[in-house]
Order: sequence, then C-alpha cells, then structure tokens
Amino acid sequence: MDRATKRRLKQEAKARKKEERLRKKANRKPSVLLKELWNLPNMLTMGRILVIPLFVWFTYDADPFYSLLAAALFALASITDVVDGFLARRWNMITVTGKLLDPLADKLIVMAAMVMMARLGRIPAWVVIVLLGRELIVQGLRQIAATEGLVIAAGQEGKWKTSLQLVGIIALCIHYTHPLDLLFTRFDVDYNAVGQVLIYASAVFSVWSAGGYFRAFFNTLGAHPRNG
Repeated sequence: MDRATKRRLKQEAKARKKEERLRKKANRKPSVLLKELWNLPNMLTMGRILVIPLFVWFTYDADPFYSLLAAALFALASITDVVDGFLARRWNMITVTGKLLDPLADKLIVMAAMVMMARLGRIPAWVVIVLLGRELIVQGLRQIAATEGLVIAAGQEGKWKTSLQLVGIIALCIHYTHPLDLLFTRFDVDYNAVGQVLIYASAVFSVWSAGGYFRAFFNTLGAHPRNG
C-alpha cells in the first residue's frame, strides 16, 4: 500500500470518528440540571442573582435618581421571589435546583443590599451583623436538623422579619425625602428614617425568630424516635 493510500485511509478514519462523535453529541439527552435551569421559575430565580451587580452599581454613587432605580430593582426582585414560588407550585415545577437557588438568591441580594446600605451610612454596621448572623445561624440549624431527618417550619415572627426587612431595604434605597400625594393631602416623607425604623423592627423580630427556631429544634429533636 503506497503512502498516498495510507494517508487517504487515515483521513477517512478520522472523518468517520468525528462524524460519530457529532452524532453521539446530537443524540445526547440534556442533563437534568440543565433542564431544571431552563424552566421559568428557576430562570426568574437566576435573574435575581444576575441583577445583583446592577443593583450594587445603582447604590454605589447613591444620587436621588440611582437610589430610586436601586429601590425599583430590589422591589422587582422581591416580587419575582413570590412569582417564581407561585409558578413552581402551580405548574408542578418544584426542583432540586430551585430548592437550592431560591433561598440562595434571596440571601445574596439581601446581603448585597445590607452591605451597601451600611457602606453609605444609611444603617449602622451592627444591624447588618445581627441580621446576617441570624441568617447564618438559622441556616446552620436547618442543615443540622436535615441530617437528622427533621423539618423546622418557619414561625410567624420569621415572616414578619422578612416583610419588615424587605420593605425597610426598599425605603433605605430610596433614602431621600420625597413628597407623597394621597387623596386629600400631600406631605414629605423621609424614606431613610422610615427604612431605619423598619430595619430596627426587623432586627428585633430576627432575634425573636432565631430563638423560636432554637426552641423548635430542641423540641423536635427531643420528640425524635431515635431520642425517645
């Protein structure tokens, strides 16, 4: 067999192998993770994570216009948190990926907002430490409970904490004094003062709810069959 024929056969063999690889790649089913990422609820959750750099940019210089944009973006992210959970339940799209990403997205954007508000001097740093520390403690407690096969439900005080915190952050993002028009009256609102009051209230509920989690954890652990 001459050299030209060997070269031709070698090239044909390479071409066949390449064609086989392409065919296998085309027939390969997408991974479960990729399929879960591309459903609408999880895409909304990913959107909340992706807008964090834009939110930080809006709050960096913190002039009145960008402060309003930051507040609007944070409010939109908070709304999508409700929407993606509703859609996941309504369309039966609750996935392992969603269970991981949804609380992660919430904590990341809240953490970014709290850190930026402290940087701007709109809230004291100790409040941020209390709120973020509570989240880490409760998350760790839930993970320990999960290893024991236990589920700790969120108490009402935790829901109040979340509501006050989100509204307080929106008010802190607005920060400046703006007129508010109601039906029969008009008055100026100091949004930073309103935000501080709400954040302080959320810190109280935060500590209260953390205590509730510890009580629920030890009560549930004491009633566990393994400890009976």
